[in-house]
Formats: sequence, structure tokens, C-alpha cells
Amino acid sequence: MANINDVARVAGVSISTVSYALSGKRPIAAETKTRIAQAVTELSYRPNAGARMLAGSRTNILALTAPMHADTHPPALMAFVLSVVTAARSFDYDVLLLTEGEAIAGLRRVASSSLVDGVIMLDVTVDDERVDVIRDLGLPTALIGIPNDTDGLTCVDLDFEGAARLAIDELVALGHTSIGLMGHANNLYVRGSNYAPRFRDAFLAAGAAAGIDTACHTTEATRAGVEESYDGLRAQLPAMTAIVLNCNENIHGILLEMLREREIAVPHELSIVSACSSFSTDHFVPPVDVIPLPSLESGRRAVELVIQQLGGFANPHIELIDPVYIRKSSTARPFTIVTD
Repeated sequence: MANINDVARVAGVSISTVSYALSGKRPIAAETKTRIAQAVTELSYRPNAGARMLAGSRTNILALTAPMHADTHPPALMAFVLSVVTAARSFDYDVLLLTEGEAIAGLRRVASSSLVDGVIMLDVTVDDERVDVIRDLGLPTALIGIPNDTDGLTCVDLDFEGAARLAIDELVALGHTSIGLMGHANNLYVRGSNYAPRFRDAFLAAGAAAGIDTACHTTEATRAGVEESYDGLRAQLPAMTAIVLNCNENIHGILLEMLREREIAVPHELSIVSACSSFSTDHFVPPVDVIPLPSLESGRRAVELVIQQLGGFANPHIELIDPVYIRKSSTARPFTIVTD
């Protein structure tokens, strides 16, 4: 089935131009409209009639539902919020941020008041109670994250499973055969985070497939919590020569400080990779190899997917963003002791 990307490609225009032409939201040059119409006909694209009807009564506001929890890391959340707001402005849309704990009430309130044209969901859990509400409301919606039940939903997210395999592959290629994982705080997994378990499970599976030793510990963002996690990994993996950090920025800083105090040199005695991080790792000493969390790309794509739905292009699906490994100065071949 053709989608808006196919129409834009065949017509030789941007996705937003296709959306504007079909929704009537902005004037489009006659020649451009003709090319778009020809592309739609050529591809047998069928816009959703209900979405076209919305074009005459738009508010030009999107709701961004991002409930705040005790374990929410504000800098990471705000990176996604900023990306959504920036992308929305490129389509002349404003964003209404819903951060209250009672997420369902907020969604129903803005929907019943006809305040918004569409919804973007952040902080998606595996059994997210907002999903049923979204289906009931029938508003154009994109999720940044993937719940267990994706029927009829449009989701975009980093390929966390691919990111875990990439981290293992890079370290194994250097010769590491015993690799630990310092994960997020335990509460994040307990409340049903979708991304943390995906990375953890794929990390352990990739290690098993590679025939190496791996172990995982959850990590509280305190000095005591980091020490407990590190020492627990070291107890399970006495020969550990590398650690993957799938956790927040504070834990990175505490771990590196602790390693300096214990006179454990990075990367000569211990290699470190930061996985799925929304922050720069350049300021750490040493700068840490990273697989970035693409908050900018995720937010922009989620907005584009909602705009597509508003233009009549309803095609529920899951999009995974390929992970990228950026080498800095925190990995090396495993340390070996040479004896006479």
C-alpha cells in the first residue's frame, strides 16, 4: 500500500507539500497540485474521508501527552518535547503539553473540548492505559514508543533491540568476551517502560548468540546505587572488561568518578559504551562512545505521521529508527597482563 512518502517521491515534492495540497490548508501552485494529483492516481492512493473533513475545522494544535513520574529524567523528556514542538512549528502547529499524572483525564478533556487536531504520546509503557482512550477518541495519533498491543496504532521509535546488538557487536569486535550492562533504576522496569526491557532482553540475547558472558543490573542514580550495580556486575563477571550503560546521565558521571577513585583506567582496563542516550557524552572524561537516542528524529517523524493522518493518509504501522554507533575515546581492546 502506497503512503504519503511514496506520493511525495513520485511528485518530486516534500511530505508537507503533499499534506497541504490534499488538505487545502495552504495554497499550492497549480503545477505542483497537478503533479501531486497525478502521483495519487498513479499510486492508487486513497485518503481517509474523515480526515479530509477535519481540514475545515482545524485548531492547529497538537496534544503532547507526557506524564511525569518519580523516575522521569527531565532532560531526556525535554529533549523529546523540544523536538516535537520544533517539528510542529514547521507545519504551523502549536503544542499543548499534558504532563499531569492522570493522563487519561487530560486526553479526554482536550478531545471533548475540541482543543486539538491530533495527539503525540511520549513515555509509552507496555500496557499503556492511554492506548484504549486514543482508539476511542479517533484522533490522528503517533506514539513515540511501542506498547504490547499495537493494533491500529502508528508508532515510531529507536530500534532498541538493534542498538543492543550493535553495542555487543562493537565490543566483541574489539575482543571483549565478558560484558556487563548497567540499566535504569528498577522502578522504570516495574512500571512497564517499553524501551528499557527491550534493550535489556536484546542485550542478553545478543551476548548469548555471540557466545560471551553477560549480566545486567538495575542502577539507582546515587553513589551507593552505582557502586552496588558495578560491584554486583563484577561479582557475576569476574573477567568483565566492558560495561554498556543504558541509564541516565547522572549514573554515567557517578560511575566514571568512582572508577577514577578506584584507579580503574578507561578504556585501558575497562571499556564503556553509552547506549540510547539523549545527552552528549563529549563532556565526560574520557568522552564516551555512544549510540544516541534520536530524540530529534523521533519527534519530527511523530509530527509528520500525525500531519499525514490529518491529510487523510491513515496507514497504521511501526517505524524503527536504525541505531548509529559513534566512537569517542572510551573503548579499546581488552587489557591483558604480560608476564615473564
